Amino acid sequence: MTAILPDLQSVILCEDVRTEVSGAQTLVGAIGAIATPQLPIGFFKLCLWTRWCGGIGKFHQDSRLLDPDDQTVAEASIDFQLKEIEGSATNVHFFGGVQVRKFGVHHVEIRLDGDMRMRFPVPVVRVNQPPAAGTNPGVFQPPSSGD
Repeated sequence: MTAILPDLQSVILCEDVRTEVSGAQTLVGAIGAIATPQLPIGFFKLCLWTRWCGGIGKFHQDSRLLDPDDQTVAEASIDFQLKEIEGSATNVHFFGGVQVRKFGVHHVEIRLDGDMRMRFPVPVVRVNQPPAAGTNPGVFQPPSSGD
């Protein structure tokens, strides 16, 4: 039988993927951008959830998170099989101990049997440090008498 390349139906970068008792998957903390006041920022794990459909055969998926200079920050790979054209395969890559060290546009790349199937941006942006606990930035606070 001739292999038929599958379509990449969907991709989600998230903080966690949990498998419920029913077998359903719950994706936690979908990530479209990473906002942080400072770098480096560490993630215990990041997950890349992918769904393939419309193909037949055995395949190899490689996924990478790249920094703004296209240097690999994290990578994972998996082999999977689609036995029928109506079937689908759901893959979850767990990237453990990820350290993001640069602001700018990072990218996620997904390759199937060595060919690029998707590349999408994940901006890492600087945000202001949140106010200290117990302060209200919207209220004028005069200096204490000891100043």
